[in-house]
Amino acid sequence: MLSAGDFRNGLTFEMDGSVYSVVEFQHVKPGKGAAFVRTKLKNVITGAVIEKTFSPTDKFPTAYVERKDMQYLYNDGDLYYFMDKETFEQIPLNKDQLSDNFKFVKENMDCKILSYKGNVFGIEPPTFVELQVTQTEPGFKGDTATNATKPATLETGATIKVPLFINEGDMIRVDTRTGEYMERA
Repeated sequence: MLSAGDFRNGLTFEMDGSVYSVVEFQHVKPGKGAAFVRTKLKNVITGAVIEKTFSPTDKFPTAYVERKDMQYLYNDGDLYYFMDKETFEQIPLNKDQLSDNFKFVKENMDCKILSYKGNVFGIEPPTFVELQVTQTEPGFKGDTATNATKPATLETGATIKVPLFINEGDMIRVDTRTGEYMERA
C-alpha cells in the first residue's frame, strides 16, 4: 500500500477501480488546519487529467504498469501489428490505442507497449526519431531575419515546422514528445 504522503511524479496507483499516474504533486501545510497533498493525476487508460486533494494518510494500492519493447511491423486498415522480439509473438492494436505521437513511427521501429494486468492501453514511441523530409517548399536566401519556419511533410505522413534551410530529401531528427524539429541527422 502507498500513502498519499509518498506521492512522486510518475508514480502509478489504483483509485476507484482506475489506474492513475501522478503528473504533479504539492505537499501543503497551512498555518491552520491539517496538512494535505494537492495533485494532478492522469488516468493511464483514458488519458484524462484530474486535480484532486488527499490527506497524507490516505492509502492506495500500487499499480505496476508493464513496459515491453516491441517492434512495429505494419498496419492493416485500423489494426497495427507489433512483434515481441524475444518470442516473435505478434499482437494487433486498434488505432484508438495508439497515442498522437505514433505518427512519427515508421515500420520496423522499436516502441514500448504499455499494459496493465495484461491489457494493453498505450504505446510509447522512441523519444527521438530520424525521418526523411518528403515534401516542403524551397527556402529563399535572405529570408532569415527571424527564426522563420515552414511546414514539411515527413516520410510517415506527419507534418511539422522546420527551419527554412531544410530541403526535400534531408534527414532530420524529431522529438516525438513535442513533435518539434531538433536537428539535421
